[in-house]
Amino acid sequence: MQNSAESVSLPSTAPRTDYTILGAISFSHLLNDMIQSLILAIYPLLKSGFHLSFTQVGLITLTYQVTASLLQPLVGMVTDRKPMPYSLPVGMGFTLCGLLLLATAPNFAVLLVAAALVGTGSSVFHPESSRVARLASGGQHGLAQSLFQVGGNTGSSLGPLLAAWIIVPHGRGSVAWFSLAALLAMVVLLQVGRWYRLHHVTRNKVTRHVAGEALSRNKVFLCLLILGLLIFSKYFYLASISSYFTFYLIHTFGLSVQAAQMHLFVFLFAVAAGSLIGGPVGDRIGRKWVIWVSILGVAPFTLALPHANLFWTGVLSVVIGLILSSAFSAILVYAQELIPGRVGMISGLFFGFAFGMGGIGAAVLGRVADAHGIDYVYSLCAYLPLIGALAVFLPDLEKRQRV
Repeated sequence: MQNSAESVSLPSTAPRTDYTILGAISFSHLLNDMIQSLILAIYPLLKSGFHLSFTQVGLITLTYQVTASLLQPLVGMVTDRKPMPYSLPVGMGFTLCGLLLLATAPNFAVLLVAAALVGTGSSVFHPESSRVARLASGGQHGLAQSLFQVGGNTGSSLGPLLAAWIIVPHGRGSVAWFSLAALLAMVVLLQVGRWYRLHHVTRNKVTRHVAGEALSRNKVFLCLLILGLLIFSKYFYLASISSYFTFYLIHTFGLSVQAAQMHLFVFLFAVAAGSLIGGPVGDRIGRKWVIWVSILGVAPFTLALPHANLFWTGVLSVVIGLILSSAFSAILVYAQELIPGRVGMISGLFFGFAFGMGGIGAAVLGRVADAHGIDYVYSLCAYLPLIGALAVFLPDLEKRQRV
């Protein structure tokens, strides 16, 4: 594929940021994660309809998250060697099938199959779409990943809102209507796939960051280990909110299901807004500092949350969502620059690990909630952001590049 014609057509400078493609992939991410968040949003309906324990609720999330986390690094490794532009709409097809099965599942076992299909769709979507975002970035990698992430986080925030407006009043069968969103996403991703097929060769030849090449293999491994621990703290804590916040509000403050879902929507919307901040700020001041502040800096607010009344619980949840969500784009781009040329593998690994930690966190915290009560979950998880202090050991890659 790398013929002379392609070599002649290479630009002498880095390509411009392609906001049309970034907008398309972010919109697709919105639809993808909106569909996926419906699983979390209808947990109260599933719990009562199938008479599930908190442990079984956690197993649904575990099935979805682990399916995604195990496959994403493999998809990324394969597509690093042989990009597959049209895998994006195919992955959305898996999500579509899982959505329809979720609407019609007769028992708990079929619910798990539906969750696994949605997880499989996610495992295909995220590594390749993250690569598209980087290719379209024009060198503004943090900004591109933030725009990509804000689409997904906005979609996740819409799930509880749509569940409260549509699914709760009309029943679980109304989930099937959201298959139209999956079909729309498939149409958009077909267009993105065409652009990707035409551009991935030339844009991959543009000079890339080489910050990671200046570090020893042991230092790169240590950095990846620290980033993994930070992902663990972030997504274990997020699992406590996304999977059990509605139950916490219902139990502690006596809210209705719809009112609790509105609070979850506000939190997830704050997550979406915060995700837009981390990338461009990291491009300007350095990703290490964004990572450090966004995880360790949220600790005072998580420690206060279990002791707050309803009003301050709402305020603190917004602050936590804004600060904590700014980390992932910075972490992902930092890791991509540690190991240049492995965008798919790194994206798949980190998205997969994040999903896996969210799934394991949901299952473990569900067991804790069954054993000790839902209040204990938030008292325990409040200490997780203190792990953010480990970010002090990360090297400043931007400073190394300037040197």
